[in-house]
Amino acid sequence: MSESLFVWLAILLYIALGITVAVLARRKLGAGINDFFLGNREIGGFVSALTYAATTYSAFMMVGLAGLTYKLGVGALGFELTYLCGLVLVVFFGPRFWLVGQKFDYLTHAQLLMDRYQSRAVGIVAAVLCLVFLIPYAAIQLMGIGYLLAGVSKGAITLFGAMLLAILVALVWSNIAGLRSVAWTDALQALIMLLASLAALCFLAYRGFGGFGNFFLTMNEEIPQLLAGPGLFKFNVFFGLALPWLFFSVSNPQVTQRLFIPKSVTAFKQMIAGFLVFGFIYTFVSVLWGFGARLLIPGLDQADKATPALLALPIIPKAIVIIVMVGILAAAISTIDSILLTLSSMCARDIYKHGINPRASEEIELRVGKGMIPILAIIFFVFAYWAAGKRGLAFMIAPLSSAASAGLLMAVPSIIGAFFWRRATAAGALSSMVGGAILVLTLQVSDIRPLGLWPAVWGLMLCIALYVSLSLYTRPPAQKAEEFLQYLQKALPRGNFI
Repeated sequence: MSESLFVWLAILLYIALGITVAVLARRKLGAGINDFFLGNREIGGFVSALTYAATTYSAFMMVGLAGLTYKLGVGALGFELTYLCGLVLVVFFGPRFWLVGQKFDYLTHAQLLMDRYQSRAVGIVAAVLCLVFLIPYAAIQLMGIGYLLAGVSKGAITLFGAMLLAILVALVWSNIAGLRSVAWTDALQALIMLLASLAALCFLAYRGFGGFGNFFLTMNEEIPQLLAGPGLFKFNVFFGLALPWLFFSVSNPQVTQRLFIPKSVTAFKQMIAGFLVFGFIYTFVSVLWGFGARLLIPGLDQADKATPALLALPIIPKAIVIIVMVGILAAAISTIDSILLTLSSMCARDIYKHGINPRASEEIELRVGKGMIPILAIIFFVFAYWAAGKRGLAFMIAPLSSAASAGLLMAVPSIIGAFFWRRATAAGALSSMVGGAILVLTLQVSDIRPLGLWPAVWGLMLCIALYVSLSLYTRPPAQKAEEFLQYLQKALPRGNFI
C-alpha cells in the first residue's frame, strides 16, 4: 500500500471519528444561542481544559514554534513561556469573566465591554477588531496544515488540497452542534496531539541520537549559538513578539469565550489547572522538536518546513509519522473551528444585534451567526492561500501569529479597566482600540520599526495613553460601573476564588 494512501486513510479515519463525536454531542444541543455558542455554560472541567488547550495550542506549536526554534534558537522557548506566564492573568481575570458572564448573560467579551461602558459603538469596534486580526491567525492554522500534509505525503496532497480539506472539516464540525461539538472534538484532538508529539519526540531522541542525554550533548556541541542567552533573537524582536503573547489569554476572543463555558467554580479550577499542565509539556516538546530538526536537517530554506522534513526521515516510524500528522491536523482544525464559532457569534450579537437590528429575536440572531460561519471560512481560506505563497521571516507562522495578536492587544486596556477602573469611559475605550489598531496596522503593512520597536509596543503605548487621557476628560457610566464592580466585590470577597 502506498504511503500517500496510508495518509489518506488516517485522515479519513480521523474525520469519521470526529464526526461521530460531534454527532453524539448534538444530542444535548438546545435551541438557544447560548446553547449553540457556549454549550449553555454547562461544560465540565475535563472537557473545558482540553478545549481550552486545543483552541490555544494549534499548528503554531509543532510547526510554527518548532520552526522558530529551528531558525532562532532557545529564545523561542522564552517567547512561548511568556504565554504560560500570561496565564497568571487568567487566574486573576478568569473568575471575573466567568462571574459576570453568569450574572449578565454575556456571549462575547465585546458584549461585556459594550455593557460595561454603556456604548454599542464600543462593542461593535471590539468585534470588528477581532474580525480584522483573527483572519490572519486562522489562516496560519491552514498554512500549517498545508505545509505538513504536502510534506508528509511528498506532494501527493497539494498545499491547496490540504487547506481546503481542513477548512471543510472545521466548517462541518462547527455546524453540527456548535460549541458542544467543538468542545467534544477538541477534547479528542488535544489528547491526540499531545500523545502523538510525545511519542515522536521519544523516537527522535532515541533513534536519532541514542537517547535524551546524547541529544542534549549534541545540541551543546553542534549548535551552542542557538542555546546561549536568547539564541539568535535580538531583544527588540523578542519583546515585540512576546508582548502580545503575554496578554493572549485576555485579548483573544476564542480564548476569553472559553472562560464563560465551565459549569461551576470547580470546573473552572480544573480547566485552568489542566491547561497549565498540558501547555508546559507541549511547549517543551515543540521546542526540542525544533532543535532536533536543526541538528538532523540543517539548511532548510523555510524554517516552517522543519517538521515535515523531520517526519520524512527514516528514524521516525511511518505509523508515528501519520499519528503526528493527524495530531497537528487536529490541533489546527480545533483552533479554526473555535475561531469560526467565536467570530460568528460576534457578528450575530455584537454587530447585527447591537449595531444593525436591536429588535432581532434570538432565533434570527442565531440564524445570522450560523450563516456567518461559511462566509468566514471562505475568507480564512483565501487569506491562507495568499499568505502561503509568501517567503521570509515576515510570513513565518510564529511571527504572523504574534502580529495578529498585536492588533487584539489593543483591547486589553479597555478589558482591564472594565474590571478595575470606575473612571473608565466609552470615549477612552473607543479611542484606544481604534487609535492603537490603526497604528499597529500601519506599522505592520509598511514594515516600519521606529527606534527598532515592533508595532505591538508602539500600539500598546498609544492605546494606554488614549484610554487614560480621554477617560479622565469624559464622563463615565457611573451607575453601570458601580453595579459591575460592586457585584464582583461581593462575589469575590477574598479577591478571587481560584
